[in-house]
Amino acid sequence: MLSRQHRNSSSRAVSRVERWILSRSLTFCLAGAATAFSGCAYTGGVKEYIHNGFKVGPNYAKPAAPVATQWMDDYDEQIKDELPNYADWWTTFNDPKLNSLMEEVSQQNLTLKSAGLRVLQARYVRAIAVGSIFPQKQTGSGSYQRTQYSETIAAGLLPRNTDLFRVGFDSFWELDAWGRFRRGIESADASLDETVEDYDAMLVSLLGETATAYIDLRTAQERIRFAKANEKIQQGSLELAKARFTAGAVSKLDFTQSETVLANTQQLIPLFESQIRAANNSLCVLLGIPPRDLTEELGDGFIPDLPADLVVGIPANLLRRRPDVRAAERRVAAQSAVIGIAAADLLPHLSVTGSISLVANDFSQLFKSGSSAGTIAPGFNWDILNYGRLANNVNLQEALFQDLAVQYQQQVLDANAEVETAINSFLKSKVRLIYVGKAVDASQESVDLAQIQYKTGAVDYNRVFNLQTSLVSDQDNLAVVRGDVARSVVATYKALGGGWEIRNGIRRGAGASNIEQVPVPPVEQVDPVPGEDPNPPSGAAKPKAANGAEDAVLPALQPEANAPEANAPEADVPEANVPEANVPEANAPEANAPEANAPEADAPEAPAQDANGQGVNFRKVLLPEVRVEEL
Repeated sequence: MLSRQHRNSSSRAVSRVERWILSRSLTFCLAGAATAFSGCAYTGGVKEYIHNGFKVGPNYAKPAAPVATQWMDDYDEQIKDELPNYADWWTTFNDPKLNSLMEEVSQQNLTLKSAGLRVLQARYVRAIAVGSIFPQKQTGSGSYQRTQYSETIAAGLLPRNTDLFRVGFDSFWELDAWGRFRRGIESADASLDETVEDYDAMLVSLLGETATAYIDLRTAQERIRFAKANEKIQQGSLELAKARFTAGAVSKLDFTQSETVLANTQQLIPLFESQIRAANNSLCVLLGIPPRDLTEELGDGFIPDLPADLVVGIPANLLRRRPDVRAAERRVAAQSAVIGIAAADLLPHLSVTGSISLVANDFSQLFKSGSSAGTIAPGFNWDILNYGRLANNVNLQEALFQDLAVQYQQQVLDANAEVETAINSFLKSKVRLIYVGKAVDASQESVDLAQIQYKTGAVDYNRVFNLQTSLVSDQDNLAVVRGDVARSVVATYKALGGGWEIRNGIRRGAGASNIEQVPVPPVEQVDPVPGEDPNPPSGAAKPKAANGAEDAVLPALQPEANAPEANAPEADVPEANVPEANVPEANAPEANAPEANAPEADAPEAPAQDANGQGVNFRKVLLPEVRVEEL
């Protein structure tokens, strides 16, 4: 009796100890969660948690970026700061074949199609992120089990053969109490935006490369024309020197000098032909076709007309114009959301596990109400004693965020410098063009005079030799400088981020052929007008400092400082021929992934035409049809 009482008292004591340990454990867990949640430097406080839409971690605000208030060469009348139209800037050259080339490249380039497919990939990644906010595991199951016991075990107490039928549904749901999954959707949204901007940046780069390759082709053709014209003149001089040498009027030196200058000119022709072939092959690759001779489509032409001025807007436009700058900003936004994901790992993972099933020994009883069974089990998992791994992961993500923010600011600086360099190159190349043109005119007149005087014996052939050599150099330099001016125009509009709008169907319109064409600026514009103030007017636009820099960005790209999700810019990805796919839009609500409703559009069958109605039809290579739906 005493022994039984002792055992009962011992059991009660053990039960009290177990309850005390359990209560203290729960108290410590809840106190730890409250402490970590309310005052932790990694997760923020309760007010911040509520203000952020019940999510831990920082809300994204676009970092400030340094932008100049005006261009360094803004004083020059050839630089216009009015609102430009960059959509099809290449129409300023008034070259129908170049216009057609640009349209074809925007439709056929394989690198661009690859960039379009990466947009689709990002859409699918976002759709996966949206799905993670719902129950992460839902499993339907069914089974049948037949068991035969041994007669020894059954022994008349149990039926020897039993059947067990089961049909059930199991579910596991980790609740998004701390915003971990919603931050994942924010990051996926920003990453999707980044791929769209990368697509636009690729389009801008390819259009610039196409225009540059076309100008290289025309420059080499013009250099060949100059070389062949000089070859013809020098052949006449050779015949004259040979005749005079045969007649004994001059020594053989005149004949050999004429042979030298002719051979030096002739050796330039294969060099320029090689340059034509290189530019031709570059255009083929950009068009997405195997290398072949494009003479049938492009013919033998001249360097495109040079625009009289450049419409460049103001430097602050770079923040919303250049896709690579916008892509860098979107990378910062994506990383900001990752900080919240890392911070959520410091807190308990709250979850609910449940199951519903029908169980019966007889199949006829399986679907009756008495066969139902189920469980529900809320719980939590909390990573403790992680030896600083989780906290340092938050620190790591914050350091990566700071790194990307600095890279974004550097990208803005680089973009500004690229435009400044291209603008200055345009202005200085046009100045060079003035003097080179004068040198060519003087050289041509000198050669004509020297040949006349040589025929009469007034000068020796050495004077003719030197002047013909100078003429070849000056004319070749003229073609090179004209090409440099055209390439500087391309570089300027490329640095300004122009051209990606054509994927939205935006074009300058029929007025493209009416652009004023002035090959060479007037002489008085070589240097700034004396007494002219090179500084900008007091009313010039200036970017806001610090947090006000966000105002220099397109509204569609400007996320609110406390918005729970980063908004994606509305963007239409041009068709790049990819299998149809229904993917969520970049700006879709968190929990929903609506299909993209963009209408499908097939590439135009007719060649692109400019304002003059002249187009070039390039033979296409049969490739797998791929289509990228619009965002």
